[in-house]
Order: sequence, then C-alpha cells, then structure tokens
Amino acid sequence: MVEPRLFVLFILTGLALNVTPGPDMLYVLACGVKGGRRNGIVAALGIGVGGLVHTALAAVGLSALIVSSAHAFAVVKYLGAAYLVYMGLKALLATRANAATVALSETADAEVELSRTFGRGVVTNVLNPKVAIFFLAFVPQFVDPARGHIAAQFVILGAMFCISGTLVNAVVGWLSGSARRLFDPSSGLSRIMDRVTGAVFVALGIRLALASRK
Repeated sequence: MVEPRLFVLFILTGLALNVTPGPDMLYVLACGVKGGRRNGIVAALGIGVGGLVHTALAAVGLSALIVSSAHAFAVVKYLGAAYLVYMGLKALLATRANAATVALSETADAEVELSRTFGRGVVTNVLNPKVAIFFLAFVPQFVDPARGHIAAQFVILGAMFCISGTLVNAVVGWLSGSARRLFDPSSGLSRIMDRVTGAVFVALGIRLALASRK
C-alpha cells in the first residue's frame, strides 16, 4: 500500500530523528539510571505505546483538532507539564533507607514500579501536544493518496516510526540501566542519581509548559 521508495526513505529519515536526543530519550535515560535496565527498557515501551496512541489519534483527525485549537493545546500541554514536574519533585524529595531495606523494597515492589514506569511513559508521551504536531507534520509527507487508503498508510508509517523509536530508546534504557548497576543503593552517588533524575523530569515539565504550537 505504501510506495516502496517512500517507505525506505521514511524508515531512514525516521531512524535519524529517533537517534536525536529529545524529551522521550531523556525520560528513558532517567528511568534507566534510576531503576536499572528493565526499568529503562519498560520506559521505552511506554513511550512507544504513547506514540501509537498519537498515530491512531492523528489517523482519525483528533490530533488535528488539538493542534488547531489553542485551548485544547494548552490544556493538554499543561496537564503533561504538571505530571512531569510532579514526578520530578517526587524523586527530588524522596528519602532513602539503609541498603538492606532498600534492596528488600526494590525486590518486593519491582513489578509495581515497572508498571508505573510503563504507564508514566505512555502518559508523558500522550500528554505532549508537540508529538501530535510532529506526527501531523512529518508522516503525511510520505503518504501517497494514489496508493490507496490514506488513514491506513498513516497508521502503517506511524507504527513503523514508533517501532524504530522504541528500539533506539530500549538501547538507551539498557545502557543507562547498566550504569545504575555500578552503584550501591545506599551510596552518595546513588542519591545524586535520584536528584539528577528528578531534575530531568522537572526540566522536561518546564520545557513542555513553555512550548508553543509553532
């Protein structure tokens, strides 16, 4: 359905964009550093699912409504910004117990934390209206009306972009999670990493709050 030459060009262009550091990659990086490899990879999967949501919304025209309405854009933008700042402040204000307590807690709550990381990845991506603008500006350039159903082409291309981005972010999550394994939970460096993670989330929230539709 999608023209082969355009499809190859789309994959290469999309890959180049996916390897460029941005808010999604920073989120995955922070999650990996804070929670380890699994956490980083799950964060990447959450971001990927958020991208699929944007793809579906754009295919049915809802993203176009958000982009065209200043009020809707602002509501989504500030909800996303508030959520990111909340996560950042929570990390900045968190306290650590002794190493044994931390290890036991992390083991008991591992699955819960992974679920939260995944959910946060989805929410932070979906509540970023700049992603909606990106999908509406980038993907249509590779859609050929002469090749068939436009919405179907959009979904195929959007899904491929999300898959490519998820793979790139998963590598980032794995590498950042590997760095986490070098530090003991009770060490000062581990505490610093928590502070850095919180600062990254707050910075992303502020960046999103200041974003314009252009």
